[in-house]
Amino acid sequence: MSAELVRVEGLSKRFDLSPSWLSRMVSGSPAQVLRAVDEVSFSIPRGTTLALVGESGCGKSTIARLLVGLQTPSAGRVLFDGADVHQTLRERRAPAQRLRQRVQMIFQDPYASLDPRWTVADIVAEPLLEQGLASPGAEAQGRVAELLAAVGLAGADGARFPHQFSGGQRQRISIARALATAPDFLVCDEPTSALDVSVQAQVLNLMRDLQRARGLTYLFISHNLAVVRYVSDSVGVLYLGRLVEWAPRARLFKQPRHPYTRMLLDAIPKLNDPGRSRNPVQGEVPNPLAPPSGCAFHPRCPHAKERCRQERPQLLDKDGARVACHAVEEGRLP
Repeated sequence: MSAELVRVEGLSKRFDLSPSWLSRMVSGSPAQVLRAVDEVSFSIPRGTTLALVGESGCGKSTIARLLVGLQTPSAGRVLFDGADVHQTLRERRAPAQRLRQRVQMIFQDPYASLDPRWTVADIVAEPLLEQGLASPGAEAQGRVAELLAAVGLAGADGARFPHQFSGGQRQRISIARALATAPDFLVCDEPTSALDVSVQAQVLNLMRDLQRARGLTYLFISHNLAVVRYVSDSVGVLYLGRLVEWAPRARLFKQPRHPYTRMLLDAIPKLNDPGRSRNPVQGEVPNPLAPPSGCAFHPRCPHAKERCRQERPQLLDKDGARVACHAVEEGRLP
């Protein structure tokens, strides 16, 4: 078995937001194409957690949907355990069913992802019955009780409806449903952002315990760097659909290289250094329909030079990390 479970190669996703052809002919307006994800590549070893961070609109959730097959890439591919995910879902029935069992997703809003008309038992049992992993009746009920117990809920909770639970409990139900097919890989799209801080800690501890017990592999998407520091093994930083930095967690938080990563980390208050002046994130994310030339971050970067405005940097290996920055490549940033 390969140590690498997930590999993403040159993944891109474009959305055509142009008005109708007739409207463009009358108004003379050009086509509008949004590059939500632009040539992103990374890999996730088995049993580890890769976190993707970045401001809203940088493409994190689009990558999540591409990885689980909810959207089709415009270019590039996603390999899961050596097999092309989208080709498998298109062409082969039995392997596609097995792939759907092994790859699951936890959504950001647990209440929106749970059918309010169904009981918790029905919600958790649905993937078991749809995938033929349990027969209706006592077997399915027993599996549901086991799954609820695994996430810290009682078997009797299966008779209740989602609105009868707190936000943290609803997210536990979502996790139980995701675990129903015994997956190897979970894509977690900001699973704690809608929860209180104390409840976030409970859910994060639960996810770590489940990872150790079941050997799970996570892609964890978040804009909360404190959460990312707690759960991740490695971190990828996205800006306008491109990966600008990747590094092991300890390395990235101790020695960030890209100016955007430094800007994000510098905005976090430090409890052990309360007197230190902080530089908040400067400027606004450019219009993704008309991104800047060269390095997309150059309008906000204090280290930008003419090359940054003209030439897009490539993601290069640098001392155990990967950085897309001309200033780092030229030695202008340590």
